Amino acid sequence: MIKGDNHIGRSLLNSRKNAYLCIVKRQVGFSGALRAALAVVALVMWGCSSTKHVPADEMLLDKVSIDIDGDSRAGTQEELINFLRQTPNHKVLGFAKLQLATYSLSGSDTTKWYNRWLRSLGQPPVIYDEELTEASRRQLRQALINRGYMDAVVTVDTALHPERKRAEVAYVINTGEPHTIGSLDLNIADSAIREIVETDTMLIDLAAGDLFDRNKLDNVRATITERLREHGYYAYSKELITFTADTVRGSKVVDLTLNMSGGVERDSLQTMRGNRVYMVRSVTFVTEEAAADPAMADTVDYRGLQVVYGRDRYIRPSSLYDMCFIEPGRPYNARMVDRTYASLSRLSILRFINIEMRPAGSVGDIGLLDCVISISRNRKQSVSLELEGTNSEGDLGFGIGATYQHRDLTHRSELLTVKFRTAYESLSGNLDGFINKRYSEYAGEAAITFPKFVLPGASRAFKKRMQATTELALSFNYQERPEYTRIIAGVAWRWKWNDRRRDYNRRHTFDLFDINYVRLPRSTIDFIDQIAPDNPLLRYSYEDHFIMRLGYTFYRTNRRIPTPEVNAFVMQPHISTLRASAETAGNLLYALSSAFGTRRDDGAYKVFGIQYAQYIKGEVDYTYTRNLNSRNALAFHVGAGIAYPYGNSSMVPFEKRFYAGGANGVRGWGVRTLGPGCYDARNSVSDFINQCGDIRLDLSVEYRARLFWVFEGALFIDAGNIWTIHDYPNQPGGMFRFNSFYKQIAASYGIGLRMDFTYFLLRFDLGMKAHNPAMNQEPWPLIHPRWGRDSNFHFSVGYPF
Repeated sequence: MIKGDNHIGRSLLNSRKNAYLCIVKRQVGFSGALRAALAVVALVMWGCSSTKHVPADEMLLDKVSIDIDGDSRAGTQEELINFLRQTPNHKVLGFAKLQLATYSLSGSDTTKWYNRWLRSLGQPPVIYDEELTEASRRQLRQALINRGYMDAVVTVDTALHPERKRAEVAYVINTGEPHTIGSLDLNIADSAIREIVETDTMLIDLAAGDLFDRNKLDNVRATITERLREHGYYAYSKELITFTADTVRGSKVVDLTLNMSGGVERDSLQTMRGNRVYMVRSVTFVTEEAAADPAMADTVDYRGLQVVYGRDRYIRPSSLYDMCFIEPGRPYNARMVDRTYASLSRLSILRFINIEMRPAGSVGDIGLLDCVISISRNRKQSVSLELEGTNSEGDLGFGIGATYQHRDLTHRSELLTVKFRTAYESLSGNLDGFINKRYSEYAGEAAITFPKFVLPGASRAFKKRMQATTELALSFNYQERPEYTRIIAGVAWRWKWNDRRRDYNRRHTFDLFDINYVRLPRSTIDFIDQIAPDNPLLRYSYEDHFIMRLGYTFYRTNRRIPTPEVNAFVMQPHISTLRASAETAGNLLYALSSAFGTRRDDGAYKVFGIQYAQYIKGEVDYTYTRNLNSRNALAFHVGAGIAYPYGNSSMVPFEKRFYAGGANGVRGWGVRTLGPGCYDARNSVSDFINQCGDIRLDLSVEYRARLFWVFEGALFIDAGNIWTIHDYPNQPGGMFRFNSFYKQIAASYGIGLRMDFTYFLLRFDLGMKAHNPAMNQEPWPLIHPRWGRDSNFHFSVGYPF
């Protein structure tokens, strides 16, 4: 039993042992609480036998290892372990079988709900099976043979401990000398196909000296087939591509010949030749209504396409034409089919899309295809309501929102979205504040999303080629506090488009213009003079100002979308994500002001009597995740940004500056409580406005481990800070200097608990300060941490990076 200043003990009766838990209540430092928590966990683990539910005369598979002797190219233990038919129970942090321990807490009576609940959270013991061990040995050897190690030998060394009911298995691999590729010849009778293969040097990713890897040969077959299907060879399949291997007795060098035949495949209607080029004869769109009731069908011809409608002509033929890249009279192209799928999916009015190619005879050596695209309609209109609770720095509140959507505004599948939101917040942190002292907000937004590139003067062919959506958005926000009332209005025009390069999905957003106007129509008589007589940052935030910006955002990732059946950890060993953005504001207005000789007011140009901002800003964030296995991962993140005011501005607008700390930053600090530089903030309320900067740097590393059920654990280290471009009097110590900035990089560490529900993730992180760069504060709280002063708890949705 753990003793403390104040504790309560209660015992848990177990059929084999007694374990004691204590609820410890001690006003001690963080290290003492951590030791107490670890002790409690250790007692629980000790009180549960991992072999409790192992049947008599059976053994727990306690440990499995793979020892590789020979060529290092054969693979690592982490890669080869995926071929085993049986592996031990999962370990957390490499030593604690938490899931097995949870399962072992349950009793043998499964009619009781708490026993069933514990078993559903945990993992049953893995029972050693000699047949599965032998099957694993055979699969390991076959995997090595497929990689070119024909002479590989796999043996099994088993250590059985019946008295402890445990078994340990070691797979010992002797790779031997691998077979490698010596030369590659092509045996392609069809001259047109041969020209395609020989012209594209990227198709055959094989070279002399490479391993004779059957998986790689299969990838070459798939790549060639995909390219041929982009050149009209609709019926070609990789089964028509084979490799002939020739070796000399006693040699490990393999001479390869790639064979491509023009064999035939049987279709339900006719024989289809693999080496025949197929032409698209017709393209027909068929709505769900027309397919269900052909008697009511009505066909419309539009620019070579046919659209078969039912009673409801909910989408215009021109909109379908703009989204279709399959053209009658042109060779079949699998890539154009994929582009058509992607483009039609941008039409919000469509719920289901299916593209079918139907053989339609031939003309000479040219095959013919009829393309039939089946579509079904989505709901035209929808309304949703949202209710949320808020807690901002201890101020309690709630918000109510409503969203209306119309998915087919003018029968061109334009998406109209109208949102309204109202929120109330108590500024005193209690319910009385809703009556006496409150913050209220009313917000509205209206946006129209066009499913194509919209730009006056652009040709139709150019708009179709861009494959972009266009968004026009208007926003309005009304904020009321006891001290002032503020109105924020905005209008934006932007384009968004996606593309794919190799294994990366890319997203682009280009803001042609984004205008924000902030106005205070009513305020307390001397409100600004009272709160900010000498603080230009605070004065600028609560004075009328105007921002007209232009920006571009680029996002690239190779992350695959996980499904309920397949977790992202299993799917990909390496995941990288890059996000970069750049924006500038005020240049056009400044050029016009200078050209027309506009008079300056207080040293700055104004528009409608309001000074406009002029600045340039850029950001970049890169994340790399290495999935060590299906349950453990290491994630790395680096981010940087800079904003520079010039021309009409001496300072970047407050809402465009960077901040540090929070759930997605250096987690030892709360949001907007770190920096800039070594700035010493003593009051989170009065210093809130000062803790922003023009330069940011973020560095993080995080270890993630799946625990049990939906729970994941994490250990993390964060570093970073923000700095200012200029030496502002109200932010002493905040200016970036090359000879000292590295001393001002803050650091923190911590632990996290996450709940992964596949489609969203809840995150709870506890961060502790390790290095505090602020002046007049403890610089190294890592040595003597204090709970509260050096800790911060964060709740958020989604991973931090």
